[in-house]
Amino acid sequence: MNTHKFTNNLISETSPYLLQHAHNPVNWQAWNATALDSAKKENKLLLISIGYSSCHWCHVMEHECFEDEDVAAVMNQHFISIKVDREERPDIDQVYMNAIQLMTGSGGWPLNCVALPDGRPIWGATYVSKENWIQALGQLSKMYKEKPNQVIDYAVKLTEGIKNTDLISLNSNREEFSVSELETVIDEWKQHMDFDLGGRRGAPKFPMPNNYSFLLRYAIQANNSEILTYVNTSLTNMAYGGVYDQIGGGFSRYSVDKKWHVPHFEKMLYDNGQLVSLYAEAYQATKNKLYKSVVYETLQFVEDELTNNEGAFYSSLDADSVNSKGKLEEGAFYVWTKQELEAILKNDFQLFSEYYNVNYYGFWEHDNYVLIRKNDDVEIAKKNSISVLELESKVKIWKKVLLKERAKKERPRLDDKSLTSWNALMLKGYIDAYKVFNEPHFLEVAIKNATFIYTKQLQEDGSLNHSYKNGSSTINGFLEDYATVIDAYISLYEATSGELWLNTAKQLVDYCLDHFFDEKRKMFYFTSNKDNELITRKMEIEDNVMPASNSIMANNLFKLSYYFSNSYFLDISKQMLQNIAHKIYNYGSGYSNWLQLMCNFSGNFYQIAVLGKASEHIVSEINKHYIPNKLIGGSSKLSTIPLMKNRFVETKNLIYVCVDGTCQLPIENVEEALNKLKINF
Repeated sequence: MNTHKFTNNLISETSPYLLQHAHNPVNWQAWNATALDSAKKENKLLLISIGYSSCHWCHVMEHECFEDEDVAAVMNQHFISIKVDREERPDIDQVYMNAIQLMTGSGGWPLNCVALPDGRPIWGATYVSKENWIQALGQLSKMYKEKPNQVIDYAVKLTEGIKNTDLISLNSNREEFSVSELETVIDEWKQHMDFDLGGRRGAPKFPMPNNYSFLLRYAIQANNSEILTYVNTSLTNMAYGGVYDQIGGGFSRYSVDKKWHVPHFEKMLYDNGQLVSLYAEAYQATKNKLYKSVVYETLQFVEDELTNNEGAFYSSLDADSVNSKGKLEEGAFYVWTKQELEAILKNDFQLFSEYYNVNYYGFWEHDNYVLIRKNDDVEIAKKNSISVLELESKVKIWKKVLLKERAKKERPRLDDKSLTSWNALMLKGYIDAYKVFNEPHFLEVAIKNATFIYTKQLQEDGSLNHSYKNGSSTINGFLEDYATVIDAYISLYEATSGELWLNTAKQLVDYCLDHFFDEKRKMFYFTSNKDNELITRKMEIEDNVMPASNSIMANNLFKLSYYFSNSYFLDISKQMLQNIAHKIYNYGSGYSNWLQLMCNFSGNFYQIAVLGKASEHIVSEINKHYIPNKLIGGSSKLSTIPLMKNRFVETKNLIYVCVDGTCQLPIENVEEALNKLKINF
């Protein structure tokens, strides 16, 4: 029996975010031709509201505005209201985020835009209280009725601005990239670095995986101890902070303070996939045991809470969960009171509270503590006159006990759709962890997920779909889906020598060149030429928490050019970097994945081909070392991959070390091969 007073068209959607709004009194519709046509027929303004299921402020605005019948009456009378899950439709999110940034100077979610019936925006805001919302909507509908030409003029100008943002022109000046340019970027970037606590100065603090991955590489290749210390400070404090789930593993999106302490508690797959890659790399480079434990705990969290039986990964866990009073509250699942901890841990409470700062340093609000570390195990063991081993043993027991206790609470809501791009980032996390730690289980999970993408998301015409839920693959893929899958499949080939993955990566690049590439500008659009057009077609250029799809593609083309002896791929890769080089020098943190590519062009970049019956073992040995300026391929038989072709000898294990396509004589000893690889610029 239906107990809901209201049900709207969102009830037939699969997105958990859209379904959360299916019983609002607002006549929500999904973004589709029917909704857009009705706006034109009725000459009503579009009200486009964009969010995602684990977004705290989206829930707040839903409760205050969209569940309110007075608000719904205004929206239903004057607007065609469309709800968008930004994770399902990042293309729509990009366009209207761009609009709100041009109008207000900032953006965020929930993202609310009012647009003309044809989709051109005229007004935007993020979270708005009930009174202000009703007032704004009243003014907008009145203005559209009374002064439509004025509103249309504004929309025309704004849309022109949106079209010009992030559209890159061809830079025909041939640039040679060098280490001195990298140094210039670092010198500017240093002004914004928090050398005490890590991350960017001030608050909030976002873990930005591609920033630290580049800075780690730069620090080691340039032999820069100051930057290496900064990276280690950042990674250590992130792992010590409340932004990392000290009991269950896995990272939240960001902390609201400058010490990585109190997060918005949503846990996103894309963060955790990239952070696993980062911490695995950082362990590989530094052998810091803390980084290893972060990788293992985070992968355990992903396996326990974000993985389905098909090997696909779910999207996120909500920030809000039900508290002891039965109300939805941010972080309720993760926080503890002092009394709770004393009752659970008994005699160990004193040591636990010192370890995890159940004191002024770890206090949050309403008698709640967010666990945070400050000192390492050696310091705490010494202060309490116990061995480090004994302390480590206690920490393991505490985590086990508290995890069991926490499981009695109502869990945060799960967003159970699987997005191809985010799955590919998590897939790469598993592959990177396998390369570094040689843990067979990590590879099993990786192959299962790669197979899921290959069998369920890759379509017969060579295209990828973006979303998967309940056995159904939907939404034509975006450039981010192709770029991340290509990257992950190249990486899986490097780990396994499975040529299916490398050949599929090449096929996907060919598809992107046919359907996403702008031949004139030598850059890729975010949407395929098969998609219904929005008010403009965007290019994603700037690296954010996720790297820009164009920067991932440029790196992919660079690598595949060597595997397939394809100079066209290399030329495009270099041209793409040239196109945005002028933007990089003053804003390194917004272009750090592009800077990885600049490193490739600035020093030696090695191609390693390993052939012979023991190739798998040799590749595995080489992969254990931190060598950011290399790619590797292996084969235990004759191979048609151009890098490997005509190099197999039945009775020998041969290692070819090449630079820029020129190879030295083959060698048979791993140590000798490693000695030929110079990491420093």
